[in-house]
Amino acid sequence: MGLKEYTYTDKIDTRSGFGVGLAEIGDQNEDVVALCADLTGSLKMNAFKEAHPGRFFQIGIAEANMMGIAAGMTIGGKIPFTGTFANFSTGRVYDQIRQSIAYSHKNVKICASHAGITLGEDGATHQILEDLGLMKMLPGMTVINTCDFEQTRKATHEIAAHKGPVYLRFGRPAVPNFTNDLPFEIGKGILLQEGEDVTLFAMGHLVWEALKAAKSLYQQGISAEVINIHTIKPLDDALILKSAIKTGAVVSCEEHNYLGGLGESVARVLAEHHPTPQSFVATQDTFGESGTPAQLMEKYGLNAASIVIKAKEVLNKKV
Repeated sequence: MGLKEYTYTDKIDTRSGFGVGLAEIGDQNEDVVALCADLTGSLKMNAFKEAHPGRFFQIGIAEANMMGIAAGMTIGGKIPFTGTFANFSTGRVYDQIRQSIAYSHKNVKICASHAGITLGEDGATHQILEDLGLMKMLPGMTVINTCDFEQTRKATHEIAAHKGPVYLRFGRPAVPNFTNDLPFEIGKGILLQEGEDVTLFAMGHLVWEALKAAKSLYQQGISAEVINIHTIKPLDDALILKSAIKTGAVVSCEEHNYLGGLGESVARVLAEHHPTPQSFVATQDTFGESGTPAQLMEKYGLNAASIVIKAKEVLNKKV
């Protein structure tokens, strides 16, 4: 099976995709409001603020209050988008999200930037590697982790139309923007590369790394299928099973702890319906540390080279 080549013309941060998408939906829907916890520039929310000052609310460094205010706004029919770093969007305010948003199924869109270790030099106190687990365990919460600028822009539009609470996770570093011609639908994974020998399920910044790994494996005579699982909840069980049945071996790739993230969600589907050998590319129950994003991705094994190694390991476990 041949290799599909993906190209890109630019590298841009996924948070900018959120900023552009938010400004666009703000123009289209007057019920959309935005709240920020003193990080307007970091979340790229300036365009919305300038275009719709009456619908932008600077809450300050008071994230718990921001979640409560957002929940209250939904009662009047507003569609609130909250913005701050992923660590402060989840860990700092978990009680408020659980009690005020998830429990009563409020239509709040929790938008979180600077997720994972690619936050970089700010270090472990600002990096969060357990947020997907925290969010996916909340009943009724939709959980999305986009891979590039364009997918994040499209996701921002889609979650505005979706009824119910959403956690949208994106990041700080500039990454290849390559999904311009690809659709985005909540809960529907995207088959990026067909393969026969092993499946690479990836999300977020690891999607491009999975495509690079597939190219390296192809050059070594190994056919890898690459699937972008941008929505961890609801999970695309059907696509996961179809691919796993075809290849008989899978690797999950995520910028998150292997406990509670994409890998465990994939493993659940396989355990219930089609037990399949699986390897995990993820952090191994650890906090992060300071360093450049590239340095940290290499140290924690979150890159194409590590995906290639894990793919070869799981191939040896095939029946």
